[in-house]
Amino acid sequence: MIKLTFCLRRLPHLSREEFQRYWREQHAPLVAARAKTLGIVRYEQVHAGFDAMSEAIRASRNAPEPYDGIAEIWFESEEAMQAAGRNPGVSEAARDLLEDERKFIDLENSPLWYNRVHTIVG
Repeated sequence: MIKLTFCLRRLPHLSREEFQRYWREQHAPLVAARAKTLGIVRYEQVHAGFDAMSEAIRASRNAPEPYDGIAEIWFESEEAMQAAGRNPGVSEAARDLLEDERKFIDLENSPLWYNRVHTIVG
């Protein structure tokens, strides 16, 4: 499995609640509708929360401000990703998602990368 991890920061004019609501209620259905075309086999949203506990653990490590959420997008393999890239409509599907992301994500401050997962516990 290959995973795309996308650490999200919201646009400055949105509250965290507005950001997370839009992400869950508007953007998620767009991803779901385009998943087959893009070769996505799993999509998870990890929403920031538990502010008091998060602040305490962050302060104990002098850590930076947290992200507003993390999107995890799973693909079967590199070969499957390449094959999906040849699907008709893949450019349009990717463009649709990027256009929507511009409505709620601070893209310049939201890193993303492909990775392999090594499960240690579980």
